[in-house]
Amino acid sequence: MSDLRTRAAAGQTLTVDGTRLWDTLMELAKIGAYHDAGTGLVGVNRQSLTDEDAAGRRLVIGWMKAAGLEVTIDEIGNIFGRRTGTEPGLAPVLVGSHIDSVATAGAFDGCLGVLGALEVVRSLDDAGISTARPIVVAAWTEEEGVRFGTDMLGSAVAAGRLALDYAYDLIDEEGTRFGDELVRIGFQGPQPVRLDPPYAYVECHIEQGPVLAREGYEVGVVTGVQAISWQKVTLHGRAAHAGTTPTELRVDAGLAAAQIVVKVREMVDSGRYGRLRATVGHLTASPGLPSVVPDRAELTVDLRNPDDARMAAAEAELAAFLDLLPGAQPGLRVDVKRMAKTSAVPFDESVQDAIAAAAADLGHDTMRLMSGAGHDAQEMTAIAPTAMIFVRGEYDGISHNPREYSTLEACAAGIDVLATTVLRLASQ
Repeated sequence: MSDLRTRAAAGQTLTVDGTRLWDTLMELAKIGAYHDAGTGLVGVNRQSLTDEDAAGRRLVIGWMKAAGLEVTIDEIGNIFGRRTGTEPGLAPVLVGSHIDSVATAGAFDGCLGVLGALEVVRSLDDAGISTARPIVVAAWTEEEGVRFGTDMLGSAVAAGRLALDYAYDLIDEEGTRFGDELVRIGFQGPQPVRLDPPYAYVECHIEQGPVLAREGYEVGVVTGVQAISWQKVTLHGRAAHAGTTPTELRVDAGLAAAQIVVKVREMVDSGRYGRLRATVGHLTASPGLPSVVPDRAELTVDLRNPDDARMAAAEAELAAFLDLLPGAQPGLRVDVKRMAKTSAVPFDESVQDAIAAAAADLGHDTMRLMSGAGHDAQEMTAIAPTAMIFVRGEYDGISHNPREYSTLEACAAGIDVLATTVLRLASQ
């Protein structure tokens, strides 16, 4: 694809029906909708392999079939809708994202990429345009990783980074096995999970951050994804009466958890690790009573860094700190489990340039930026030239929250860029 940049920079543009796109986004958002007491808004809870996820999948498949796509489902539940090309033997252009959500989601994360890809197909049909290459719309399984603890799961198995049996044996907090849930909701498909390399992969996604809005752009060209590390830390102490147990005799799992929270923030603030970000997004203590010293605490540590070497150094400092905790509280036991680990991933410059050229021809100024969040696109880089389009979000780009919002106009602008990029790539 050395000459992809030049060939993709020329050719026609394609725009989509922004209202139709918006209507499908709002219709899908009804599945898993709930009233969020914290914001007073309606949010979305459509976690992977739940009944709500199954209902969302069926709705999307119905739309795919109505658009004339040939729908297949693979062994991990990834959904593919294929629009044939005039030369069907050519490798397809793959485009998509995910529809599973976190427990407190909005209507756009992942869904814009899947439904935007569907809208590209609808718009090609409306315009009576055929492409040489097939176009395949993908809806990946368990991108979020919140239920089974491994993000980008479906795309990682499809690209060969993770084994199918590993995925099947993952369990959620209730001890439910991934493979069993996949069968239960009826989405363990017959198609082999390992993908043949597509010609290119393009994904459109809301930014989930404030950069595009702050800089005044509706559309961004994504240069890559930063390194991500998820770890679960379990601290085993000793329960004791809060009033009668002297401080020096306690083995306080809650205290150790608090020390970890403070430590990771200190690592960020120190500047030793460049643009490190650290989050403790889950923390529980048991028995959870006001008058009992916690005998157990569990927390997750999410580290992100665009620099692999600095990420490794940060992980090493955290590991050394965890090793020292029992010394401060004799009897404390620390267990660490790796949940996810991905290196920084640069995206293909030719596909980036194709996106930028499409945006320019449509009259959109763009900026290039790195993604702070993980995406299925990072898994596709192992098998195909890949890049992403970001769409501006409102309210400082808040995401994984019912306040997540992007305007109809911004969504349409991003999918116009996606449509033109896909048209040009699929015409080669």
